[in-house]
Amino acid sequence: MKSFKFKIHGNQYDVEIRTIDNNIANIEVNGTEYQVEIQHQVPVTKTPILVRNPVKAPESSLHVVVSGCLQVRTPLPGNILAISKKNGETVKSGEVVLTYEAMKMENKILAEKEGVIRNLTVNPGDIILQDQILFEIE
Repeated sequence: MKSFKFKIHGNQYDVEIRTIDNNIANIEVNGTEYQVEIQHQVPVTKTPILVRNPVKAPESSLHVVVSGCLQVRTPLPGNILAISKKNGETVKSGEVVLTYEAMKMENKILAEKEGVIRNLTVNPGDIILQDQILFEIE
């Protein structure tokens, strides 16, 4: 198969590798046959391993109930396009409170429960960040 010449401590060795089966090699050294075990090196991966934080459940990040108020948060960053309700106005479940644009899509934020709008601090044209509190329903 392959022939090599080694010089170890001043001694000359003619080595011929005859066969390799898994990790056992049949070799001939200066006319004498040997079976040797080849130790495999563990290859080192050059690609880094990406470790991500666990993903939060959508309901827990969008709506938080604090002392009877339902806080409505932004699911994605974007721009406020229109506001349909004002602070102090009553809303019914399913009514549109505001519309915003995220990822070139128009999204409507609906009231999750019946109540009164509180702490609406955004205006049309505002840029909003992900998980930002938009308003509360009391």
